Amino acid sequence: MTVPEAEGRQLTVVFAPDSFKGSLSSVEVARALAEGWASARPGDRLLLAPLADGGEGTLAAIEAAGGWESVENAASDPLGRSSSANWLRSSGGTRAVVELAAASGLSRVDPRERDAGAASTRGTGQILRSIVDSGIQHVTLGLGGSATTDGGAGILSALGVGLLDAAGSDLPDGGDALIRLSTVDLSALDGRLARVDLRIACDVTNPLLGPTGAAAIYGPQKGADRDDVESLDAALANFADALEAATGRRERDTPGAGAAGGVGFGLLCLTDRFHSVALVPGVDLVAHETGLDAKLAEADVVVTGEGRIDAQTAFGKTALGVAIRAQAAGVQCIAVGGGVEPEGAAALAALGVDVVAVHERPIALEAAIAAGAAPVVACGARVASSLEPRARTGP
Repeated sequence: MTVPEAEGRQLTVVFAPDSFKGSLSSVEVARALAEGWASARPGDRLLLAPLADGGEGTLAAIEAAGGWESVENAASDPLGRSSSANWLRSSGGTRAVVELAAASGLSRVDPRERDAGAASTRGTGQILRSIVDSGIQHVTLGLGGSATTDGGAGILSALGVGLLDAAGSDLPDGGDALIRLSTVDLSALDGRLARVDLRIACDVTNPLLGPTGAAAIYGPQKGADRDDVESLDAALANFADALEAATGRRERDTPGAGAAGGVGFGLLCLTDRFHSVALVPGVDLVAHETGLDAKLAEADVVVTGEGRIDAQTAFGKTALGVAIRAQAAGVQCIAVGGGVEPEGAAALAALGVDVVAVHERPIALEAAIAAGAAPVVACGARVASSLEPRARTGP
């Protein structure tokens, strides 16, 4: 329903969706929603603030906010093959953003090649080493979408940590090899890390080990069967014993230690070797980098969304993060979902959010993906034309 009060007043509308995974990036979703909105309400001022949770799409979302340049870097893929991946450098050259999935992600490996025990994060470590070489001291690393279960051992090796077997030889890459780890040698760790502030975007709370750990929860999607999960968990336990003894930090049970196949654990153990290390919720980190709060301060309405608004939405997904910010700012919030389930809609409704499904009738996932951006554009127009604006309640 078109409300007369909305027709004659220009609104400032912020579009802050996550990606529709498997279909559209967050940048594409934001543009499609804005295109549809503009067709129904051409007089409104539209601001784009596409988001991500630290996984794939993080670089694209942050770069779209402006003030960044993309840098291509030589980096091994998860199986050790020569390749390259991009990272972002701020226009002032003082900050960098790295997406672990860019070099070490599951998308870098053909499904038939997935090997949770052999995959390594070394490529991400090579990027971090290049960033340190450039003199940048403020680094953001987004975790998520990894192909690896190596506890971050590949990253540590690329930064100079020696991982040695009982004979004093370097271990090969990959989580499986960690069962043979005897000694962690920190003597060659890059000393320049002491000047680096590392923020890690992490949206999971899993510990490193056990039934809710890195191998058990995430190993199967990376190609691990039941036996592989058991052997990887044992290998990570051996790694944890050796690395914690070498660094003097016990991090295996820290929430987020199991993120990205244990990368959270490996980097947390090196906290004392950096200027600072902090785990930050991915949505919060990307929202900060894209200036979402500043945009909300100007907004009358914010439109967020994600591929599925479901039970997991209540546990910190992007739409919830935006809804919390919108409520604090007194800004009306609308959430658009490629699919909408009652649990997710209820979690958002509790924050005063109107939830809208992209498709007015149920549709198979494959058909939704094949339809591309057109239904999202149509949804944006539908939402705009039926808008019932509310007065701001915040500052």
